Amino acid sequence: MSKIFGKLPTGKRLLHIKQSKNYKDGIFQNLSPTPVMAEDASFRKILKDYYNKPKTTEPPHPLPSVKTELKSIASEDPVIIWFGHSSYMIHTEGKNILVDPVFSNSASPFSFMVKGYKGTNIFTADDFPELDMIILTHDHYDHLDYKTIRKLKSKTKRFCVSLGIAAHLEYWSVAKEKITEFDWWEEDEIFQGMKLTSAPARHFSGRGIRRGKTLWSSFILQTKNHKIYIGGDSGYDNHFLNIGKKHGPFDLAILECGQYNLNWKNIHMMPEETVQAGIDLQAKLLLPVHWGKFTLALHPWNDPIIRVVKKARELKVNITTPMIGEPVAIGKDFPEKEWWK
Repeated sequence: MSKIFGKLPTGKRLLHIKQSKNYKDGIFQNLSPTPVMAEDASFRKILKDYYNKPKTTEPPHPLPSVKTELKSIASEDPVIIWFGHSSYMIHTEGKNILVDPVFSNSASPFSFMVKGYKGTNIFTADDFPELDMIILTHDHYDHLDYKTIRKLKSKTKRFCVSLGIAAHLEYWSVAKEKITEFDWWEEDEIFQGMKLTSAPARHFSGRGIRRGKTLWSSFILQTKNHKIYIGGDSGYDNHFLNIGKKHGPFDLAILECGQYNLNWKNIHMMPEETVQAGIDLQAKLLLPVHWGKFTLALHPWNDPIIRVVKKARELKVNITTPMIGEPVAIGKDFPEKEWWK
């Protein structure tokens, strides 16, 4: 059980972290002041809301999906397969890149808690081809899953992660030479003609009581012909506009749109803010994630996608809404069906 919680950086790794300009007063810091809980939030109010949450926080029936054969995808242009919540695979130029994989059907250290919705747990580690890379944006349980890493580590050539996460991976017996850590704005040519850059996000980290001991990031994946923004988790702020000015436009922005609440508005975007973030990034296409598999907030399960689609149409933003497992091919037709209805 203790393995699930991971291990925090120590020794030389901690000394390296302390040199980061984003690490102050013993923890990593956001660019803007970011209390996890809103100024007017209270534990009593949150507890009251939780015990009075609507019955619609989970879908009333199994969700539809598409069981794409992941091992037979062949495309030079990017193809993205979303697996629910914030897990997805990017196949591009012959490379298979998996982001924040969670396939244990739980977003919690305890397997009986935060279970995946019925119909969403259709892919397992055995369904994946050899993986060229896994990207890990931060170490929360709904993004970094011990059981999934344990099953995928032998078929994964490389891990690219936010600063500090290597300590978890090495504790879980991932070979040190496989891991590359990134501080904000660090970049690396991960494959010939393909570059990965870490960028800021507005969030926090931690798998136990202590927060902020590892970094949280977004990532920019640049291939020979395309540029994809990998958002991770983030509250809305001006970093999106700055990233757009520095690295945009993007062929695709993959941004969170769910698990929000006014009590923690600084660390998770409202769906309407997700659309604005896509505009700030100069994204040609928006793929909303962080919904559709786990309930981590009090809103109806499909409220995120309803609201983000409505706002995207108002602002004339191109948006794609695939079912779990349904391919999104950049530069070609992309799914727009409102399947959640």
